[in-house]
This record gives sequence, structure tokens and C-alpha cells, in this order.
Amino acid sequence: MLTEQTAFNPQPVLLERDAVTLRPLKLSDASGFFKAGNFAELWRWVVPNHCSSIEATEKWIEQSLTEQQEGNHIPFVIIDNQSNTIIGSTRYCSIRKNDRGIEIGFTFITPQFQQTHVNTMAKFMLLENAFEKLGAVRVEFKTNEKNNKSRNAIGRIGATFEGVLRNHRILPDGDLRNTAIFSITDQEWPDVKRSLQQTMIRSN
Repeated sequence: MLTEQTAFNPQPVLLERDAVTLRPLKLSDASGFFKAGNFAELWRWVVPNHCSSIEATEKWIEQSLTEQQEGNHIPFVIIDNQSNTIIGSTRYCSIRKNDRGIEIGFTFITPQFQQTHVNTMAKFMLLENAFEKLGAVRVEFKTNEKNNKSRNAIGRIGATFEGVLRNHRILPDGDLRNTAIFSITDQEWPDVKRSLQQTMIRSN
């Protein structure tokens, strides 16, 4: 049974480590966001491509900030600290205040920084904040059932595969998407944290 604790109320926050910073998304980030995301391979499993043009990017950011104002999403840009440039984006979403649950999703990392320290560090900061600052009891990850690259990346973080949600979403083009769902619970977080910390030490 959970003891009484402060309300679960995620808000925009600055998260920093030596190599990577997660900063709340702003409309003025459109140019950097577009440059980082303007690679067709990043959007193979996402419809529509939100970086197909600068106009599409600006519209996407405006929609994301509306979701933030409504308390549904908290979007971030991922910053490479060495170059001080935007190299991707991620966010909290599917926020369930009463159940102290949250999802980490909408993540993309520009190809140059894929399979580097970036994804591990970004996910570590989001997980640490969710469990240790916000008091989450469950963090979810979802991806297209066919997106093996994403599924493998989520597994490497230490999330547990829970199954496939069949016909989970109707995509803008009318296709049906099956969604693979993973999670980390607050009981699992200490072990996951230690493993991620070791991974980050090895990557330095």
C-alpha cells in the first residue's frame, strides 16, 4: 500500500549531465529541431513526418506546447553539450496523475548520435526524475510492434516487455498499428539505475 505522498504533478524541468542536457521545448527551437530531425529514416515508423518541412516542424511544436499547457505532455529537446546543438527530442506523455504513471516517448535522435551515450543518458535522466523527484510508480515505453530497433533500445535500458496491444492505433493513413509495450516499476528502478550507471561509465 502506498503511503501518503505529494501529488503526482509533472512539470517542465531542466535535466543535465556532463554530455547531454534535456531542456523544455520552445517554439524558437524549430530550426534546430528541424535540422536534427530532417532524416527520413527517423520517421519510418511515425506518421506523419513532423520534420518534413520547417512549417511542419513549427506546427508540431505548437501542438506539443498546447499538449503541455493542457497537462498531457512535457516535451524536451536533447542538447549535445559539447556543440550546444539540438540533436533530438523526447518527452513525458500519457500522464496519469491518479495512478502515478507516465510514459517516455516521442523520442528521436539524429543519426550522427545514434548508438552512442545519448539515448542512455537521456532516458536515465527522465527515469531518475520520474521515480525520485515526481514519485512515479510506473514508467511506460511504447513502440510499433515492427520497430525492432526501437524495441531493442528500450530493452537495453532495462524495461520489461509486457506484450503487444493489437490494433492499438489507427494511423493517419488508415493503417492499424500494433503496439509493443514495456515498463519499469518503482520496485525495479534501483536495479535498473545501477545497470544504467554502469553502462554510462563504460561509455565514457
